[in-house]
Amino acid sequence: MMRNFASVLLLLSSGAAAFAPVQHNGVRTIATPSTPLYGNTKQPPALPPIKDISYGEESRKYRRTVYSHDDWVKHRSSDRFLRNLLAIGSSGVYKSLAKEVLATTGVATFIVLYNCLVGGYTDLEGIKHSALIESVWAPLMALPLAPFTLSSPSLGLLLVFRTNTSYQRWDEARKNWGMNINHTRDLVRMGTSFYDNAAVSSEQRAKDLKALSLATWSFVRAMKRHLSPESEDEQDFRRELFERLPAPQAQAIIDAAHRPNRALFDLSVAIENLPMHFLRKNQVHQAVTIFEDNLGSSERLLTSPVPLFYSRHTARFLSFWLLLLPFALWDPFAGTWNHVGMIPATAVISIFLFGIEELATQMEEPFTILPMQAFCDKIGNWCNEIVSWQAGDNGMAVNMPSMISPEGLPELKEPAPVPAMAVASVAAAMPVMANGDINGDTTGITMDQPHNAIP
Repeated sequence: MMRNFASVLLLLSSGAAAFAPVQHNGVRTIATPSTPLYGNTKQPPALPPIKDISYGEESRKYRRTVYSHDDWVKHRSSDRFLRNLLAIGSSGVYKSLAKEVLATTGVATFIVLYNCLVGGYTDLEGIKHSALIESVWAPLMALPLAPFTLSSPSLGLLLVFRTNTSYQRWDEARKNWGMNINHTRDLVRMGTSFYDNAAVSSEQRAKDLKALSLATWSFVRAMKRHLSPESEDEQDFRRELFERLPAPQAQAIIDAAHRPNRALFDLSVAIENLPMHFLRKNQVHQAVTIFEDNLGSSERLLTSPVPLFYSRHTARFLSFWLLLLPFALWDPFAGTWNHVGMIPATAVISIFLFGIEELATQMEEPFTILPMQAFCDKIGNWCNEIVSWQAGDNGMAVNMPSMISPEGLPELKEPAPVPAMAVASVAAAMPVMANGDINGDTTGITMDQPHNAIP
């Protein structure tokens, strides 16, 4: 018992100090040194000095991968295992774990040195030497392996649940943007094809559809800014809005307390300005409702992490498990020179187990590792292309007169007059209510508005 108690005391006074906060002007903070950003993730730079490592957070913007066919071919190539092994030194995940791995490896190194001093050692020539420190108060530091064997399934379950939950959050965020991509194209397609060209000039049509396309793009761009750090995206967001939108519209979005909501309002106005039947207009508006749902789902992911008590318990469990593991590796590595094999073993085990937790933490907030800017640029390009199309421009027959441009409309003939006797007979057959409404309709709404006429 004394042996185990001494081991825990030495552990808390040495390796665990790597996780301790520092005092700065009376405030407890964790030191986070800055490091320059690296611009190329396909050829990552070499591992920088330990003092400069804070790669995990800053490297997130370089993980926004958009795959093409060539990337998939490389991804499933037969040499992927060798390629990934050779790139282990430049992995951003492992760079961000340097302090934790150094802590556990430091504990293993200390145990080897200490036990050699109190229990004897073997020199390079294979000659065994007695202990340099012989005292009842300086026992060997070691633990049985059984507690780690028994607790490893529980640790595995915690890590699996943590990783699966984080991946589900990433997957939901990606699906939200997939819905945005699908329904922006759907909305602009319907607006372009449902547009009623009757009594509208080609210039007005182009103006209305351009406003629809820009309003659609401005929403997804405002949503991207809403989900991104201000320091990373604010200047680019303002510049892009003023480059594409009219200045008053861009300024209104920038000044809004909730910018995506303002952009959605502008999109609704752009839809209402399109000349089409109200039933078709309602169908177009359904896409706007889907945008609102995607925005709300993304805001939920951004503002609500995995319950903190779960994340903290997992981190504590993992940290204590790995910091105490070197004590249990002393006896299993008795076959190596002075038990020194436990040092690299501890380092490798720490890298991979801490790496699992790091992967979950990196995926937990998915938006800064999603290529949202690429999504917005593609949406803008696709919307601009769709509104440039016109029914019949490819030689297809068009049967809806409202879809033909004004220049292509046939000359309309004056309709034949309706006999007065027929009108009087129809009016006599329709009951008139006390307030003058017909058929009991007390709404007072008339159907003579152009936008209510069935095409």
